[in-house]
Amino acid sequence: MRSITTKIVMRGTRAALLACVASAALFAAPVAAQQIPGSFVLSDVQVEGNRRIEAETVRVYTDLDPGETVTPARLNAAVQALYATGLFEDAQILVEGNSLRIVVVENPSINVIAFEGNDIISDEMLNQNIEIRPRLAYNRAAVEADAAIIIDIYRSVGRFGAQVNPVIIERPDNRVDVVFEIFEGDVTEIERITFVGNEVFSDGDLQDVIVSREAGLLSQFFSNDTYDPGKVRLDEELLRQFYLENGFAEFEVESSVVELSADRQGFFLTYTVTEGPRYTFGELFVDPLVDGLEAADFDGTIPARPGDGFDQRVVDDAIENILEITGQMGFAFANVVPRVRQNVEERTVDVAFEIVDGDRVFVERIDISGNTATLDRVIRREFDLIEGDAFNASSVRETADRLRGTGYFGDVSVEVQEGSAPDRAVIETVVEERLTGSVNFGLAYSSASGVGGSVALSENNFLGRGQYAAIEFSTGTDESVYSLAFTEPRFLDREVAAGFDLYFREVDRDTSNFDETNIGFDPRVTFPVSDNGTLQLRYRISQDEIEANDSVDVSPAIIADEGSALTSSIGFTYRYDRRNSTAAPTDGYVLTFTGDLAGLGGDAQYLKATATGRYYQSFRNDDIVTFIEGEVGALASDSDGSRITDRFFLGGANFRGFQSGGFGPRDLDTTGATSVDSALGGNYYAVVRAQASFPLGLPEEVGLFGGVFANAGSLWGLNDTTFTDTRGTYTIDDSAEVRAAVGVSLFWDSPIGALRIDYANAVKTVEGDDEETFRLTGGRRF
Repeated sequence: MRSITTKIVMRGTRAALLACVASAALFAAPVAAQQIPGSFVLSDVQVEGNRRIEAETVRVYTDLDPGETVTPARLNAAVQALYATGLFEDAQILVEGNSLRIVVVENPSINVIAFEGNDIISDEMLNQNIEIRPRLAYNRAAVEADAAIIIDIYRSVGRFGAQVNPVIIERPDNRVDVVFEIFEGDVTEIERITFVGNEVFSDGDLQDVIVSREAGLLSQFFSNDTYDPGKVRLDEELLRQFYLENGFAEFEVESSVVELSADRQGFFLTYTVTEGPRYTFGELFVDPLVDGLEAADFDGTIPARPGDGFDQRVVDDAIENILEITGQMGFAFANVVPRVRQNVEERTVDVAFEIVDGDRVFVERIDISGNTATLDRVIRREFDLIEGDAFNASSVRETADRLRGTGYFGDVSVEVQEGSAPDRAVIETVVEERLTGSVNFGLAYSSASGVGGSVALSENNFLGRGQYAAIEFSTGTDESVYSLAFTEPRFLDREVAAGFDLYFREVDRDTSNFDETNIGFDPRVTFPVSDNGTLQLRYRISQDEIEANDSVDVSPAIIADEGSALTSSIGFTYRYDRRNSTAAPTDGYVLTFTGDLAGLGGDAQYLKATATGRYYQSFRNDDIVTFIEGEVGALASDSDGSRITDRFFLGGANFRGFQSGGFGPRDLDTTGATSVDSALGGNYYAVVRAQASFPLGLPEEVGLFGGVFANAGSLWGLNDTTFTDTRGTYTIDDSAEVRAAVGVSLFWDSPIGALRIDYANAVKTVEGDDEETFRLTGGRRF
């Protein structure tokens, strides 16, 4: 009987040594060689030792079949193949005559995987990241690799002292439990961040640019002060971007050195930079290399002039502006290549924006994920593109901004991947849904009316269909509102929004000493009329009643308007929006014009119009966001004059520093003969508002921002200014007197929503004005 044993144990040098011994045995002395030839025709293969794995499966792994010629090299390869499966602890191939006997010892199977000692990272998260699974074969190398993965997870959250010890517990039936014993350790914080080589900008300036933060009193609540190699790389990129935006075209981050403190409890980060000289723009021009385009088509697309400080954002904005125009002119595949020439001696940068033909790429597929409540079609309708359309990068960016602007999602990622061919693109859209139901409230205090408040329940994504539904209950010392609002943003699956407001409102106008009751219904439709313009058409029918509180101390101007009147009016609102973002604008402007015509039936007859313009500007990498706004309004009525309910009132949210209706034409008895003190509103107004918000130096996770604001404006004009009562005949002053207020704000992105606290000081007043110093509201920063 011929007997040849071949055993390969794949463990470094031992494996190589055994392989050599096996080969030597096969090619022994001449006498042995005659008895044991180097190759033979295989007649049979037997498998022994297998318990869970089928014998046929073991044969398939070896690739040895009866009838084939077997050589020593093939036997070696077969043993190596068995070890490579990771299923066997030991494997031997015995040659017996022309037959083979394969003897294996199976690796145990994994019964249970458990984690002990983990508090800050859940079992579920750890299970999602490791590779081993129950019922798979146990492999020591795989377990050690997973232990290293767990350590990396802890390091990503700043636990660089974490230790992981895998423990193997043997169970019956050749099974094992794998238990990862975890010592999480303490958070390894950043004790100090140092900058070397910066001369123009201070360490404090650069600290505001990067995301890493030094540990402080609030370290236990935030993660930016824990060391993370990914954050260091992001810091380097943010520093480059900051310097490029401030004219330093030669800036470099020489090194980012991370040192662990002697007690291993903290890190020291040192960023060594080379600022270089500050550059200005030299020549700036557009060079169209595509037939049908001329340089004159792009006048005004470059937001800078020669001599201005070099700013990478100018280059990016110019490219976006040029692409927008090429897209509008039908050149969907045009690309813009900025050719930059740096003049070292003159310290200028010339930029030629070359427009070239791009590869024709079409949208193969739009994939959407992350939405569990929101329907797919609600997301897809925000895309201007559909499958089969020509790909347009600008359209994709605008879609991402529109999705953020819906308010349905906390985070939106729209990325483009190569499709099944180079000319095909797949748009990957990943959204993170947020709670869209909200409770909004307002709280205000003034010395005249005390405390008032409001509560509004709203759902911006009703039933996941993108519909808006709201119910408001407002109650306070001077107002009660009960209203229902509903809007379908894509009526009949078209780019048309349809909705209505149904309301019952009672207002106790303390500033005018009368009660106002409104019951109304306002249906409306809104649709686009241009790329940036939308038009809303609406109808209003309401019953408006005025009731004097006290006939003795009420102005005769109000008594003349007592009673009930039916208003039937049509109106419009045109909005032209050129902001860079609808969700969080930092640049651009928005214009709004409204008009309402009453007299289509009913009792009221008037024409009312307003116009508003707001311009945004940001500074210091969008940290400081400002706006300035101008607003005017006018009311023209029939010969009977305007009712007080139709006139304009200023104060409260639309003019901080004054109570709602706190200034304007007023019937004020300065003689003391009566207690008349009534705000009458005005037919005309003009207001200028300015505001700025800025960080307070706290970690971004706190969500606190500061702000300052200022208002200046006037409300004036009555149809009739001469009245008679117990005081005799007198005249009300309805002239245009300017009022002004300044104040500070605190914005907080709190767990219950965005809050705004205002403290205002009226710096320009007129006798009889009602001031308001404190106001708390919920809403966006802008």
